[in-house]
Amino acid sequence: MNILFVCTGNICRSPIAEALLKKKYQENNIEGHVDSAGFSPTTINDSPDPRAIAAARKVGLELSGSSRLFMKKDFDQFDRIYVMDAKNHEEVRELARNKDDKAKVDYLMNVIEPGTNKIVPDPIHSGTVTFDEVINILDKITSKVVSDIN
Repeated sequence: MNILFVCTGNICRSPIAEALLKKKYQENNIEGHVDSAGFSPTTINDSPDPRAIAAARKVGLELSGSSRLFMKKDFDQFDRIYVMDAKNHEEVRELARNKDDKAKVDYLMNVIEPGTNKIVPDPIHSGTVTFDEVINILDKITSKVVSDIN
């Protein structure tokens, strides 16, 4: 299953989710493409946030690559497109070309709390959650994604 994670800048939440799921795909011999994207043009080609990199290293993850914008063609490449918050949800759905595209989009928190449309808090801007807490949330969610695939 090909999965795309989308957050605002593609420098924290979505690259962490991407790294976690890639690791779990490898550990469970799951075939598929995992990637991440964002909507902020100010962070395009930026590396992940240094605080996200440091927090990820504590749990054995390496965040690499650079941020990119979500594109309409992502609907063609990915089976599921998970968004972190309401703004991302709106932005992705605005680019959807049809009902099939829209059906691929869901809030990531709905994986573990179906139908709630809760957000994955942003440790960069919220000031209410740490990078470690976000990693714990994303770890739980990506584990559920893997168990649902298996």
